[in-house]
Order: sequence, then C-alpha cells, then structure tokens
Amino acid sequence: MESPSYQMPLRDTPTQAPRSRFPSNIVYNVRDNLVFRSKWAELNGAMGDLGTYIPIVLALTLSVDLNLGTTLIFTGIYNILTGAIYGVPMPVQPMKSIAAVAISNSAEFGVPEIMAAGICTGGILFLLGVTGLMQLVYKLIPLSVVRGIQLSQGLSFAMSAVKYIRKVQDFSKSKSGGDRHWLGLDGLVLAIVCAFFIIVVNGAGEEGSEREGDDINLGGRERPRKRGVRQMVASLPSAFMVFLLGVILAFIRRPGVVHDFKFGPSSIEAVKISKHAWKEGFVKGTIPQLPLSVLNSVIAVCNLSSDLFPGKDFSASSVSVSVGLMNLVGCWFGAMPCCHGAGGLAGQYKFGGRSGGCVALLGAAKLVLGLVLGSSLVMVLNQFPVGVLGVLLLFAGIELAMASRDMNTKEEAFVMLICTAVSITGSSAALGFLCGIAVHLLLKVRNWHNDQPCSTV
Repeated sequence: MESPSYQMPLRDTPTQAPRSRFPSNIVYNVRDNLVFRSKWAELNGAMGDLGTYIPIVLALTLSVDLNLGTTLIFTGIYNILTGAIYGVPMPVQPMKSIAAVAISNSAEFGVPEIMAAGICTGGILFLLGVTGLMQLVYKLIPLSVVRGIQLSQGLSFAMSAVKYIRKVQDFSKSKSGGDRHWLGLDGLVLAIVCAFFIIVVNGAGEEGSEREGDDINLGGRERPRKRGVRQMVASLPSAFMVFLLGVILAFIRRPGVVHDFKFGPSSIEAVKISKHAWKEGFVKGTIPQLPLSVLNSVIAVCNLSSDLFPGKDFSASSVSVSVGLMNLVGCWFGAMPCCHGAGGLAGQYKFGGRSGGCVALLGAAKLVLGLVLGSSLVMVLNQFPVGVLGVLLLFAGIELAMASRDMNTKEEAFVMLICTAVSITGSSAALGFLCGIAVHLLLKVRNWHNDQPCSTV
C-alpha cells in the first residue's frame, strides 16, 4: 500500500517541471485559456455581444465616417489578446457615452474628438490601474451598489432591444422612426420567431452546478443525461443560427451589395488631433464616459466574472490597465474607443461562451473581415435586420440584470433599487452610483446609531 503513495510524486515531477519555467508556463496558460470547452457553444457565445457592437459601430461609421476597417482590425486583436490573457469571454465593446455624444452631435464632435476622448479616458484608467487605486475603489464599493449598476445597465440594454424590435431605426442619426411592419425581411414576426427559438433552445440560462457544464453533481451521483429531441435542441447554436439568418437576409434585401465590396484593408493612418479637439474630447467625451468605464467596464466586470467563473477572479487593476492600453494604442490610428463591459460578458455567457477561445474566435473573424473587406463591409451591416440585433441584445441585457438576484436582505435590495432607478431615469450611471453610496452610508449610520444603546449596556 505504501509503494503507490511513494511513486506518485516521482511520476508527477517530470510533467510538472516545465510549468515552473517562465516561458513554458506562459505558453501553457495561453493554450489553456484559449481551449474550447464546447465547439458549438463557444461559437454560439461569440454572437452574444453583437447586439451592442454592430449598432454602435454602424452608427459611428455612417454619422462621423469612422474607419470601420481599422476598427475591425484593432478590436479583433483586442479580442484575441484578452481571450488569451483572461481565459473567459471578456468582451470588447464600444465606449457608449463617447459614441452617444458623437452620434447626436456629429457636426462638432468628429473623429479627432472621439479619438481624443478615448485616449484621455484610456490614459486615466491606465494610471488608476498601475497605481493600484482601481483595486482600492473595487474593494470599497458595496456589492449592492455594483448590483444596482448592473441591473440598470441590463434593463437599459433590454429597453433598447425592445425599441430595436418595435421601431424602425436610423442609426446614422440615433433616432427611432415609425412602428415596424409585422411582415417582411425585417418585420416583427421575424424578430418574435427568433426570440422564441432562442428561448426554446437556451431556456432561462444555466443555474447552479449546470454552470460549469459538468455531468457530475455533489454527492458523486451523475446527472441524468438529456436524451432524444431535447438533447438535440439544447445543443443547437441558437445565437449563431439567428445571426447567420440575419446575414443571409441582408444579402436578400439588397443583392447588389456584393458589387460594392472593395477587397483589401482600409488604409491605417495616424489621426491628427488639434488642441481644440483635445479640449472638446475631454470635456464632452471623457468626463461623461469615465464614471461608466470605472463602474461597468472594470468593477462590474470583475464582480460578474467572479460570479460566473468561480476561481477566475481578476484584479480591478488588471482590467483597468487592459482598457487603458487598448485605447492608448488604437485610438491614435482611428480605431473606435473600446472597453470591456458586464453586458457583453453576460451576453456571451448566456449563449454558451465559457473560455477565452470564444472571444478569440470572434476576434479572428473581425480581423479577417477587416483585412479582406475593410470599410466596405458597412454596406452589409446597413442591410442587417435590426429586429434580429434587438433580439440578441435583449437576452444579453436580461442575463446581466439577473446577476442582481443575489441581494438577499431588504436593505441590500433597497440600495440596489435606488441606484438602479436613478441610473435609468437620470441616464447616468455616475448619478445612480453616488445616490447608491449615499443611501448605503445613511443606512450604516442609522444601524450604528440603533445599536449604540445595546453596546453600552
């Protein structure tokens, strides 16, 4: 009985030794982070963030002449690198506040101002990360306030999704038109059928031990395997199939779009940013974007990733540096200002993304499209059924909002809901955050005051 226990370390030593070496350890970790947990599930999960990405990129391309080819190339590289580093479907999303300012005021807030805003925001986040201040902020913010930000962002996505489904959209002006027709290649019936299909395949999402996709439950008993039709339906890549349907319909709606393709990458040039553009970018873009980036792109992402992927806890400093570097590099060449986002992480998880290979696959697709078609791809995106994008965005928003269901006490739920209400009605995550912190502190003071007589007895 003693010989097996004595021989085990000797057998393990040769296989573990290479991992102690720095280069070999990096290669092993990257390979492990990029491995697919399930091929179809990871492919499906890669579609989970497109409901946010495509409308904003399309709107910026049409309204301010954003270089779509450059944006695809850089965001593709970001996707591949973040997937390799973090090992989870870490999204790369547009900075929404900067995009909103550019779309609503394209005459005065053009590409130089957008890039200046992205560089300034990235620079501040980079400094907060390398100094460790971001990690300090992450530890001090109450969970109930973080959940309030997540709930408000999730509901905001869901409401935008319903608007995409019900109303005709003009992304170049960021405006909604009349009611969408019931029938047609971008009609209400199409969107409803797509939504029903995703619900039938994915249900409400995974819960508990199902999260890891294991076949073993606690107690050593195997979970009964799904059989027959149910197993086949549950294995379908629903989001990928819906997105592929949208691409096919885009070509059917305008068959001549293939003649507008120009093969080859768009020219990548450094953006010239004047002093006026730096000022406008910082005042109108960075100031409103920074609180949203800190709360949703860093703090909420770290919190959500620890919820969805136990054991993969990332420091707020690391995520903050990641967002900072993306913009300190890409914005100089005209790539859209980017960040990570809790909504994108929730959306990709909802549709099956479980590893870094999910976003690396999406990044590879962006990179190929950017190099082969460049900015001419906007012709296809402009014909993509908006109702289908709305369906993908709807489920991403709901998945993010459901992260707030762990508020078990009335006090925690109270703080969370106040934070959510102010964020949504005031259209400002920063304002909701401040109100949530204020209410949290008032409740702590009140409880401390009520406990005083007991402590003095």
